Formats: sequence, C-alpha cells, structure tokens
Amino acid sequence: MTGRTAAAVIGRSSTDETQGAPLIRVVLGESDFLAREGITRVIHGLEGIELVDSCTDLEDLRAAVERVEPDVVLTDLRLPPDHADEGVRLAVELRVTHPRIGVVVLSQRPEPQHTLMLFADGSYRRAFLLRERLSDSAELARAIREVAAGGALVDPRVIDELLAARRRRGPSPLADLTPREREILGLIAEGHSNRAIAAHVGITTRGVERHINAIFGKLDLGDAHDVSRRVRATLVFLGTEDRFVEHHAS
Repeated sequence: MTGRTAAAVIGRSSTDETQGAPLIRVVLGESDFLAREGITRVIHGLEGIELVDSCTDLEDLRAAVERVEPDVVLTDLRLPPDHADEGVRLAVELRVTHPRIGVVVLSQRPEPQHTLMLFADGSYRRAFLLRERLSDSAELARAIREVAAGGALVDPRVIDELLAARRRRGPSPLADLTPREREILGLIAEGHSNRAIAAHVGITTRGVERHINAIFGKLDLGDAHDVSRRVRATLVFLGTEDRFVEHHAS
C-alpha cells in the first residue's frame, strides 16, 4: 500500500471543499530554518490557507496558539527544548484546552508509537504526515483541510508499519467480531472504500455498510464522524486494540 495518498487511508478526500470557504489560518512549529522556509513557501502557494504565525520551539508555539487561535497547528514532531515528542504532546494538550483547533504532526519517520499517542483520545482534527509528503503541496493542503473540517489523516507508511507489527502479534484479539467483520475491518485498515470492499468480498455496498456499522458498535466507537470512526477502527485493529477499547468504554 506504500505510495497511496494519506487521504486514501481513511477513504475521503477534501480537495474539492475549498471554493467559497473562509481562509484556514495556520500556525507553524518548526525549529530548522531551511525546513521552516520551505514549508512557508508551500503554504503561501496553497489556495484558501493562510500562514498566520511561525514558531521555533514548543513554548513559542503554545504562546502563538493563545495569541492568534488558529484553525490548524502544523508542527514538527520534535521541537526544542528536548527534540523528543513535543508536537504530539502539544496536540494532546490542545485536545483539552482548544478542542476546535486541528493539528497536523510532521515526522521524518513513521513513528507508530507517536501516532497511537496522537490518536489515543480521539482521531478527529488530527493528522500524522511524513515529511516526504511535503514534496506534494496538494498532500499538505489535503491534511490541513481535513483536520480543519473535523476529519483525520494517517500517513500510509505509518499504516504499513502498524500492519507489520499487527502481523507479528498474530491473530486479532477482537473476539466479538465475526470472521466477515474482521475481514472487512482489515480492508478498512488497508484503505479500501466501501465500494472496493464490496467488490472484494462479493456483497453489496449496503451490505458492507451494515457490517461496518456493526463493527463500530462492537468496538464502542460512538457517534463520531464516520471518517474519524474509520481511523479509530483502523487503530484498534492495527495497534491499540484492548487498550483503545478499554479507554473509550470507560
């Protein structure tokens, strides 16, 4: 599945949702000068998206969020002072302090553990994107627009890493799912649309929708946006499993 766009992982694209919409205001967190300048140029070329502030460390980024209240924070995973997981930690903080602000976390490597941390308290308005995607300005625009609209994105290479780890662990512990539901959940995790799943398993699209609704119910994913539930179901299947279900059931 390497090479698919990040939007394909969760089955939705927001590239057609720009006309007539207000500007999406973005604050950037990036400590490296050349990377910051490069990302700034990319954002300036994106229709409907405005860079309103640029910061070089975690504290400056926190202050900018309070000062300008952007629609989206675009941040490197690692920022000063520790160059560890500051971007994800900020995203977790903002879930509580500014729940309507979207966060796109950029990383040099797939970082499955940090991805799961980013989505642990919900997938809505969160995206994890590899830096290599920045070579395609449409990919960055898609991620920013997705989280601003309340959706979520996971880079396909991260999904690849989680799938590999999932296979190493052996059979899924999601015992409440039927074999057909586990098959469909696996296809969701691989990024297939409902129509593609229907063709793969040989049932109607409406039948796929019924199975997916049953999966969401058994995993106790609530009434969140369908795209967010697909991401959350994918994370249950790939990496968080019992911990994720227990967290959201409590």
